Amino acid sequence: MKTRHILAAAAVAFLITPVSGMDAVGAEVTDTKNTAETYRLLNLFGDVFERVRADYVETPTDEELIEAAIAGMLSSLDPHSSYMNSDRFKDMQVDTKGEFGGLGIQVTMEAGFVKVISPIDDTPAFRAGIEAGDFITHLDDETVQGLTLQEAVEKMRGKVGADIKLKVRRKGVAEPFDVTITRAVIKITSVRSRQEDKVGYVRITSFTEQSDKGLKKAIDKFDKELGDELQGIVLDLRNNPGGLLDQAVAISDAFLEKGEIVSTRSRDLEDTSRYNARPGDLAQGKPVVVLINGGSASASEIVAGALQDHRRAIILGTQSFGKGSVQTIMPLPGHGAMRLTTARYYTPSGRSIQGEGIDPDIVVEQARIETIKAATQRYESDLRGALKNEDAEDNKDDADKKTDDADKKTDSTDKDAKDAEQPADYQLLRALDILRGIALYSGNSKQSSN
Repeated sequence: MKTRHILAAAAVAFLITPVSGMDAVGAEVTDTKNTAETYRLLNLFGDVFERVRADYVETPTDEELIEAAIAGMLSSLDPHSSYMNSDRFKDMQVDTKGEFGGLGIQVTMEAGFVKVISPIDDTPAFRAGIEAGDFITHLDDETVQGLTLQEAVEKMRGKVGADIKLKVRRKGVAEPFDVTITRAVIKITSVRSRQEDKVGYVRITSFTEQSDKGLKKAIDKFDKELGDELQGIVLDLRNNPGGLLDQAVAISDAFLEKGEIVSTRSRDLEDTSRYNARPGDLAQGKPVVVLINGGSASASEIVAGALQDHRRAIILGTQSFGKGSVQTIMPLPGHGAMRLTTARYYTPSGRSIQGEGIDPDIVVEQARIETIKAATQRYESDLRGALKNEDAEDNKDDADKKTDDADKKTDSTDKDAKDAEQPADYQLLRALDILRGIALYSGNSKQSSN
């Protein structure tokens, strides 16, 4: 009964703590009534605990029972509150530093199954074709129903090089299918960048401790190589499941000169935190397009919401995931930690996106682009008796020679071109078109004003 006594003692210590504003007689009566009810429920817990210890078919340890009770209490609150034992707490600390072992997917629980928020770029899950929105129903032929999120995650992690079989249900696919993935050490490079002609492209896959530094390094490189020719920035947050709040604030601040970035509000309305931008825009006022989709969650939505509300960026893509809650990690000395949902966050205009997500300014579904050759298309030059272009006649000989040379190369290059052909990223292409259009319009405006 020792454990039970410790639990009761802890409850008593909590209940006799003075509470401000409880001097009124009515408040004292209510407090006494609540105290009696709490004792009754604690006795119920103690009775169940002892019955399990005495009569369960196998002998469980007290630690297993208490941890399971705590885990159940927290997971019943919402999908993001959970208990972490010492090992899981260490894993979580490693995760935020950008390296961990596993499959490479960010997940949540929905309808009793594991739902993929997004795969992480260049990980085993990503290469195996796992997609945002997939439901994982079985792990190595064992159902995930009845497991907590942490238990499911623990089963997906394991020895590097070991295989695990996932049964996946996907929207639009009639039957579930199996995917076998080999576990690996997941090293996350959270920021990647490249130049698309005169546009800077930055992809942030998750918000880890180094994300803001990675963004600054990328933009500094664009400035060095393109200078004033830089037409704008595409910030790709698609399938970014979130991460550290301070990094979301830092990324938003990088593009804002002033104003609120995000606010968090807890149950006590007076306990509100506001995060504001500091002077300095890394992009120096260049236009920005932010790409989002259904896999963009949490910290990604903070960034998209802040830049959208301040009209600093055009948000393009599809509706985001809709996770507008804040989790606080509370260490429990000697027993790991608890992850507890403590607040909701709000965009600068006061929007809560919990369950709603960020609606893009321009809705663009991802699609595959195919070039369609119109065999029946006719042009002016095809018409009988059409006038000849005199300038074109002067260059006809040179053009014919170039055409002959090109024809000789066609047979040897067509196959290589087809092999190298990749599906076009339609959302990215739209973003690039917008930035180039803005640059063209701005350039013409400047010329006309001179």
